[in-house]
Amino acid sequence: MGRPSVLLALGAIAVAAVACAPASETTPQAAPSAPATCAKDQLTLKTAGKLTIGTDKPAYEPWFKEDDPANGKGFESAVAYAVAKQLGFESSEVTWATVKFDSAFAPGAKQFDFDLNQVSVTPDRAKVVDFSKGYYTVKQAVVALDGSKAAAATDLAALQDAKIGVQVGTTSLQAVKDVIKPTAEPNVYNEQIDAVNALKNKQVDAVVVDLPTAFYVTAAQVENSKIVGQFGAPSGTPEVFGAVFEKGSPLVDCVSGAIDTLTSSGELAKIETEWLGSAAGAPELK
Repeated sequence: MGRPSVLLALGAIAVAAVACAPASETTPQAAPSAPATCAKDQLTLKTAGKLTIGTDKPAYEPWFKEDDPANGKGFESAVAYAVAKQLGFESSEVTWATVKFDSAFAPGAKQFDFDLNQVSVTPDRAKVVDFSKGYYTVKQAVVALDGSKAAAATDLAALQDAKIGVQVGTTSLQAVKDVIKPTAEPNVYNEQIDAVNALKNKQVDAVVVDLPTAFYVTAAQVENSKIVGQFGAPSGTPEVFGAVFEKGSPLVDCVSGAIDTLTSSGELAKIETEWLGSAAGAPELK
């Protein structure tokens, strides 16, 4: 069983705060491809022979399962072990360090080789830490009240007549206009909480937020609500989560190379589908 929803709610505050970024803050910093010096015995590690990965505690679903990053379950745990395997590490050679969310991307030396904790790549953060290539491109999600017409939608076309609430200046607003293309102008709010309250009060049929925020809305903010589904962001620069490194880490290229391999093989997409798709209550809307 997973952790109680109240713990998910508390932990997801950090997720929601970083993941729901205005469009102007989401430029990813791509790392170069992996060099030929990524052999396991040539890697510079915090602990010789061990790959140390950081994340926060508690570690929340659907990113981790049962508050145990080491069990390989949950999206980021599965990604971590897939990257480790690409670098030549057995599961027994991976150790986990507890790192507070905001400490991961603060300036200074780190106790981890890299950190996975739903950290969006932004230019400001990239000034003081390094990022890998993105391992997750943030998708948008539709949240509606259980039993409503919008909640029954199985595709984007079914949402075109819905009154949709969304926060101004976000990638979510652009996604509503460019992807859903509702017949009525969306209700635009200065703050995300105002859009959420509009859903609570049935002033809108649905709200659109990024998927990590949607997990938080349904767990902590709006009772009897559900994620109707998720869909891809509009064209342009997407918001991505990246592995975080101490500035100047020689591991960046190697981990980015591992992510490239996982992407091209389709394994990363399979991991995403397994842990962030229908099983997590967020089916794809086409």
